[in-house]
Amino acid sequence: MSIVVHGRDLQGLLAPCLESVTGQLPPEVELVTAAVGENAQDVAVRHGGVVVPLPDGTTDAAARAAGAERARGTWLWFLSAKDRLLPGGPQAMLARLADVPDEVDVVLADHLRSTWRETDTTGADARLLARVGRRDLPIGEAPAPDLLRTAPLLGNRALRASFWHGRRERLGDPDEMYAARAALLLADRVACLEQPVVDVRELRPESLPPVTAQERYALVDAYERLQLLMQHEGTPAGPRAVLYDLMATGTLRVVAREKMPDAVAREFFHRASAAAVRWEPEGYRRPGGLEGIRRRLLEDDAYTKYRAFQAANHRRRDARAALREGKKRVGGKVRDLRYHRALREPVDANLAVFSAYWDRAVACNPGAIAAKLTELAPHIRPVWVISKANEALLPPGTDHIVPGTRRYWEVMARAKYLVNNVNFPNAVVKRPDAVHLQTHHGTPLKKMGLDQLDYPTAAQGLDFDALLARIDKWDYSVSANSHSTRMWEHAYPSHYVSLDHGYPRNDVYYRAGAADIRAVRDRLGIAPGRRAILYAPTHRDYEATWTPRLDLAALTERLGDDTVLLVRGHYFYGAAASPLAGLRRTGRVIDVSAYDPVEELALASDALITDYSSIMFDYANLDRPVISYADDWDTYAKTRGVYFDLMAEPPGHVARTQDELTELLATDAWRDAASAKARAHFRRRFCEFDDGRAAERVVRRVFLGEPEHALPPVLPLDARTPAPTPEEATA
Repeated sequence: MSIVVHGRDLQGLLAPCLESVTGQLPPEVELVTAAVGENAQDVAVRHGGVVVPLPDGTTDAAARAAGAERARGTWLWFLSAKDRLLPGGPQAMLARLADVPDEVDVVLADHLRSTWRETDTTGADARLLARVGRRDLPIGEAPAPDLLRTAPLLGNRALRASFWHGRRERLGDPDEMYAARAALLLADRVACLEQPVVDVRELRPESLPPVTAQERYALVDAYERLQLLMQHEGTPAGPRAVLYDLMATGTLRVVAREKMPDAVAREFFHRASAAAVRWEPEGYRRPGGLEGIRRRLLEDDAYTKYRAFQAANHRRRDARAALREGKKRVGGKVRDLRYHRALREPVDANLAVFSAYWDRAVACNPGAIAAKLTELAPHIRPVWVISKANEALLPPGTDHIVPGTRRYWEVMARAKYLVNNVNFPNAVVKRPDAVHLQTHHGTPLKKMGLDQLDYPTAAQGLDFDALLARIDKWDYSVSANSHSTRMWEHAYPSHYVSLDHGYPRNDVYYRAGAADIRAVRDRLGIAPGRRAILYAPTHRDYEATWTPRLDLAALTERLGDDTVLLVRGHYFYGAAASPLAGLRRTGRVIDVSAYDPVEELALASDALITDYSSIMFDYANLDRPVISYADDWDTYAKTRGVYFDLMAEPPGHVARTQDELTELLATDAWRDAASAKARAHFRRRFCEFDDGRAAERVVRRVFLGEPEHALPPVLPLDARTPAPTPEEATA
């Protein structure tokens, strides 16, 4: 494949564009930069690859064509100089290209959009691409016509080089919308890739030259030329109906949303009207409702009536918005009234509210504490806060409340105990006789709380004043080790009491037996004797979506059928399309991103591969090998901030490249004496309070009021016996 970066160095964006390519360039991919102007050429030369120097004033279309002429790849992927490839994008595209038959001319992928303010976190075209899935289809075969509705860009599709050169007159059109949609119309077959592979940067309109009248009219012209193309090619009715709909909707959107002089807007409307009448498909029926009225006014070339209709709609919308806002204010006042009325009621000494991971599930330290509570203090009634979206996933019979409901505020007001591994909303009042227990959800390697002030990437969107107000509500803070205690007190300075009792969620690592481990492996489909390696990377603040940093296909191929990878993406990326779909069918990869609890995955595995995730501290309790795959440690440490140098004090072997990791796993080095020595040092430091009785200590101290000296003492590390390994469990 040839990645053809093209254009000017607009607003200094070419360098990060090229870095996004060169930082992950597989050997079977070449970089060709069609650099317009001296500045772009200087940047391109510094980043390597093939550089095609072009004079100032060269259009994007001419730059694409010049780059394509120098490209040697079987496939061409055009990337605007302002955009970026997402991590794992080239590998994902390559894998998809390798999987398509020779009849496929276009592979259409998903993308993200970013502005100066923010970046989308989910693919813009995911729904449309998912309908096609792994099939390859001609554009006329359902549901492929709807692919014309995907963003009309060249950066979100790869074109077979022979297809490009054979149809260069059409595909090299100056209008990118035309070229992108013509590619789908002309292709013999189209395949899809649901993973977002490119970040399309939308520049602030105020930073760009004003759009001329002729550029406005060019949109109508481009749609008409697409209609002519379909007429010439004998395109089936399905795509023609979709494109007609896009033309009508798209041109009306320009009139409604873009600021144009009235004369330009009137002429644009007139041209769009003529196109709508000229190309209306036979038997076409207008949509109903307001959109149908707009279409009729367009077909009638009734510009003045259209403007009056829009103005009336705006007035109605404004009136409805004002009414909604009024109702919202009234609703808020009613909620506040009910909540504050409930706050005047006595605290229910036998009521405890639990939440984990922003109301996602019964999980983590709160889950382990709630379970122990039913054993040691059954008179205290646990109620879980669960979001509406996750309500159906609750274990049967779980008493719960949904945020924002009437019962939610009543329970939050009356509860004696409030337990969370993050923070409760700002609106939750701290009553003098209520107890707030902060359990946290990991040992900190990365900077947290106020320590993020010096790291804007990590602190983006944080309101530190509000954070401090939430911290001031804590009565207790649970800690797994002295390192955590010090870091929490530094990052979250307030009056709470630190409970050096261990993490309750880690009790299972000393409580589980051989039968438990066999049962988990059976549920996961891991055969006895097969090595299972858990791969659990962390979230990166500087990445929009999660993509494995490893070439999992190559790794599993090298390790063979005797090894299975349990791959778990960070829960921050739970809504993103899984990049693992193509590997599941091999049987060597199991996607466990949605599997809960994570502790069971740890028990089922023989070793852990992670980067900077806090799972390493928990997993170390099992005294099993941990490998740190730290290919971007310097970047992570610089952008996120860290409390200690993991490279100097790792839990086991460190691999900085995939080759190093593969070598460790392909030999016995992953569990050698050096690994055990590093792990022993790591366990002494970070498994300090975890001994299998953390939940009991927390319940006795917080819920039963027992004094510190009466609690079960923490067992010394050498006196603890972790759960058996999978090998021991099957012996």
